[in-house]
Amino acid sequence: MDSATLKLASPPQPDQGLPPPLAAVPVPWKSTDPCQGHRESPGALVETSAGEEAQGQEGPAATQLDVLRLRSSSMEIREKGSEFLKEELHRAQKELKLKDEECERLSKVREQLEQELEELTASLFEEAHKMVREANMKQAASEKQLKEAGGKIDMLQAEVTALKTLVITSTPASPNRELHPQLLSPTKAGPRKGHFRHKSTSSTLCPAVCPAVGHTLTPDREGKEVDTILFAEFQAWREAPTLDKTCPFLERVHREDVGPCLDFTMQELSTLVRAAVEDNTLTIEPVASQTLPAVKVAEVECSSTNTCALSGLTRTCRHRIRLGDSESHYYISPSSRARITAVCNFFTYIRYIQQGLVRQDAEPMFWEIMRLRKEMSLAKLGFFPQEA
Repeated sequence: MDSATLKLASPPQPDQGLPPPLAAVPVPWKSTDPCQGHRESPGALVETSAGEEAQGQEGPAATQLDVLRLRSSSMEIREKGSEFLKEELHRAQKELKLKDEECERLSKVREQLEQELEELTASLFEEAHKMVREANMKQAASEKQLKEAGGKIDMLQAEVTALKTLVITSTPASPNRELHPQLLSPTKAGPRKGHFRHKSTSSTLCPAVCPAVGHTLTPDREGKEVDTILFAEFQAWREAPTLDKTCPFLERVHREDVGPCLDFTMQELSTLVRAAVEDNTLTIEPVASQTLPAVKVAEVECSSTNTCALSGLTRTCRHRIRLGDSESHYYISPSSRARITAVCNFFTYIRYIQQGLVRQDAEPMFWEIMRLRKEMSLAKLGFFPQEA
């Protein structure tokens, strides 16, 4: 076998992984001479036997090559499969991580919603309890106000009844003799000092015309005559009754009667008494037998019933006053009590007029107010009825 044949028959390198070239495969040489036919030359036989021997030597190498090929392909498959599985595992882990994050986020959202729901429920219950409590308080207050209103209505009805029998029925034309004992006969009333008023008879007296308002006024037997300016101011006030001191009628009464009548020596207490009288919060009580707490006003000891808290004079005090809701009491003399009572009577009557309880004409109403002003003036001058 020559060197060329050995070179062709040598096996390929394992790392090439390719089949041997076609030129390396021994091909038997045949003659192409038509004359010879199918006869083979001796050289051809030698080459054929050499090729068979070469094939016999190439058999184990080819098998080894196929095994190497299978091993390399299986390794490649394993590597590719491992890479694919790693990629799938990485992708699955990534998806699992995303799902875990999503679950955690949803869990936080659920916890937040549960917390908000609990807070909302608690606030709703608290608000409901608050509304129920406020409703109960309002109901209790309403019931209390209703009860107080019922008591005030009963009191006002009693006052109206008393007013009808004592004040409303007492007019210059037909006075109430029980309210005015000076109108009783001398045998019933007894001797009295000072002036007294006779029963007026309008049919026997000459009427006087008030030019300011065009109203006919009738003087009584005492010789009373209406001041047209005062009556005009009263008529204007009567159209819209009010307790405001700025209106001309009440401003005049405060300046001429109320102020002087409540002007006592103790100015500080006098101011408080006047405010309490105007606000209808003054209380006059008879002096009890037990000892009462001491009260000082303008450095005057008022604990003794022998000193008047308003005038500061030593007098026998049978009454005491209380201002508003205060627990302090001030002892007053009969003269001071008469002055305060006169002013209180005036304010009571004008309050009745303002509330519409006095159903009279302008003239009787005017004369009743003039009578109350007269009582304030007399009390200011020191004239007051003696107590029994």
